Amino acid sequence: MSRIIFLKTEGELMSRKKASYTADFKSKVVLELLESGLTLNEVASKHKILPKNLQNWKKQFLSNMSLAFDKKQVVKSYEDDIVKLKSENDQLAKKLGRTVVERDWLSEKLKSLDLSSRKQFLTSPEALQARKTASALSLNRQLRLLSISKKSYYYKASEPFSRSSDQELLNQIDNIYTEHPYYGYRRMRDALKREGIKIGKKRTISAMKYMGLRAIYPEPKTTIAIKEHKKYPYLLKQFKNKRGQVIIEKCNRVWSTDITYIRLAKGFVYLAAIIDWATKKILSWKLSNTMDVSLTTSVLEDALRKHPKPEILNTDQGSQYTAQAHIDILVKNRISISMDGRGRSIDNIVIERFWRTLKYENVYLNDYATKKEAERGINEYINKYNRSRLHSTIGNRTPNEVYYNYEYKATA
Repeated sequence: MSRIIFLKTEGELMSRKKASYTADFKSKVVLELLESGLTLNEVASKHKILPKNLQNWKKQFLSNMSLAFDKKQVVKSYEDDIVKLKSENDQLAKKLGRTVVERDWLSEKLKSLDLSSRKQFLTSPEALQARKTASALSLNRQLRLLSISKKSYYYKASEPFSRSSDQELLNQIDNIYTEHPYYGYRRMRDALKREGIKIGKKRTISAMKYMGLRAIYPEPKTTIAIKEHKKYPYLLKQFKNKRGQVIIEKCNRVWSTDITYIRLAKGFVYLAAIIDWATKKILSWKLSNTMDVSLTTSVLEDALRKHPKPEILNTDQGSQYTAQAHIDILVKNRISISMDGRGRSIDNIVIERFWRTLKYENVYLNDYATKKEAERGINEYINKYNRSRLHSTIGNRTPNEVYYNYEYKATA
């Protein structure tokens, strides 16, 4: 019986992929996601849409917000494009014919679109009609014009981790990882099997990628990176002692940042934070429904508004930190960029240790039900952490005491 229900859910989700949504509907749903305090899964379920679609809409919404305040420029841009395209179309149609017009127009206008956007053209009424006309612009021809391989066209992405059974899996992975942050996907898979969860290699890797997890010792790569993005060298080797530990003895010399998974009763959210390496003070943090570049840039900008800029910012090689928007902020402020070695989260050990402390001392004890509850609880904890929690590595003092008192000697 459970198998039949599962297949029905799959079918329903497949049908949703073919649905089209108006710009007005997308805007209202994204605004609800940003303002309601609900998780991405809760909002997606409420409106019967895929979580992946909602995540993409949010990203598109945030990247185009500035257009709302410069309507004249947007209108002018479209008018100029229309005039230019009409002129080019008339001239090329006379000289070279329709085939060349299709090729040049598509190559110029569609090259900047992502794969999912290009694939949507193939299901549009115009594309379907073109395949039925006398001239018969075939599917193969349309695929070539859009630079889409047949493999990509027929590929069906695996369903996001959103069902209740998946939620239990993600929570269990979070528990195991917090206890054993040095587990790569192999040992994570074995640990899950010992808990009675049947799971394979690919599913384990996908789950850890989805959560942004990777082993703190060298293991097969699980962080989500983009090949086209530039990677920067690890700059903290200069601060290592004879035992290989990174020792920073001055505040605002090195900041470290990362993203972690925070489970809720009905879903999950992501937490990004920036920590001062020397003093262990949390300088800025934020919860978000999605793990994207807007999360990391907002936390970085907030930290720079509140505190003197660091000499170095250390991150992993995840796409959120190699994205141009994040890099531009660091370059503008003349902050040296340092990135962990491939698969070496131990290079960012200070923030990894904070995640473990936060989850054991706060998140797991409180079992937050909603994003708003988590924000209030984590805010209270971080304030206490900075103000009153003693650390042995900074002489049994608090992060605030050390951060605002520049003269101290850090211990290994």
